[in-house]
Amino acid sequence: MQLRKPRGGALLRIWQALGPGLVTGAADDDPSGIATYSQAGAQFGYALGWTVFLTLPFMAAIQIISACIGWRTGSGLAHNIGRELPRAVLYVLMLLLVVANTVNIAADLAAMGEALRLAVSGPALLYAVLFGLGCLVAEVFIPYHRYAGYLKLMTSVLLVYVAAAFSLHIAWGTVLRALVVPAISLDHELLLVIVAIFGTTISPYLFFWQASEEVEELHATPGAKPLIAAPNQARSNFRRIKVDTVVGMGFSSLISFFIVMATAATLFAAGKHDISSAADAAQALQPVLGPSAKVIFAVGLLGASLMAAAI
Repeated sequence: MQLRKPRGGALLRIWQALGPGLVTGAADDDPSGIATYSQAGAQFGYALGWTVFLTLPFMAAIQIISACIGWRTGSGLAHNIGRELPRAVLYVLMLLLVVANTVNIAADLAAMGEALRLAVSGPALLYAVLFGLGCLVAEVFIPYHRYAGYLKLMTSVLLVYVAAAFSLHIAWGTVLRALVVPAISLDHELLLVIVAIFGTTISPYLFFWQASEEVEELHATPGAKPLIAAPNQARSNFRRIKVDTVVGMGFSSLISFFIVMATAATLFAAGKHDISSAADAAQALQPVLGPSAKVIFAVGLLGASLMAAAI
């Protein structure tokens, strides 16, 4: 698969060159991630902003490896694991992945229902069921390439968190000091949140997703072949994967950072330190910033949940 040369202006060419890496990065800011970043900001203020950037090189490296496996072999991670390890190991790994994905999908659908309830009121359970049916129908009947394009467009929804942060009064001097001189201690709660940030940022389902999407891109691109069949395409494709993935993981870290900043500037400053879900963060923001903040948070949560559930 050769590096595509999109037409149009510079920004359009950049946008068209992005794909699996961007969607993977955006999907990493799923409801559990938003809740974790909100808790970090609400509980510790600006002190943990550095953690979302510390995870960036780990995220990028793992996702580049996953994408390269799919592109090199023309097969997803499960197939490659099955070729290298005993079947029993493969079945155990797949069972764990199915359990994790099932829990994640349930959480995503619940978050979608809750997000819509926050925005327009009504029965969250009914909304969750309708969203689940809608996602299922879309995945079955919408062709892959078109669906992947929709997911890429949906990444822009997460920019509402950036807009929300810039609409607040943030002590950027304090933020910069916290980034340059990280707050590190053996405090149990602090270490727990740091571990939670690493856990929610580096998610196994994203490894499988990006490898599989590289395979889908191979099938959808005329004349494209896996690296083992077309080694002459190595340089251009590795450059494409690296740029796409680094941009996607950078986008993910940036959104995470602004979620921490927004909740630090509002919930931490207002003494609201206990957040158990992204919906809780949206609810807690309302008395601090008014109904618009709740709606903004809900819109971002809805977009993030739709992407994560689909993936």
